Amino acid sequence: MKKITGAQIRAARSLVRQSAAELAERANVGIATVRRAEVKDGEIGATAANADAIRRALESAGVEFISENGGGAGVRLAKSVGE
Repeated sequence: MKKITGAQIRAARSLVRQSAAELAERANVGIATVRRAEVKDGEIGATAANADAIRRALESAGVEFISENGGGAGVRLAKSVGE
């Protein structure tokens, strides 16, 4: 799985209006882990397990991660079924 960036996490949380504390709880990681991950714009320094947990928590909230494709990595709200 492609690594996520701190900028993607910040943007994803904003899209789903989730606080760092809420994300930490949903990902079952410490709030300090979320805050450290968000500091860098590039790839986060969290363990693979914590990065995956953060990613899964945001995806379950409706975020879709967009990989680097020449235009830069990003996030967007996933299209709901029936749209």
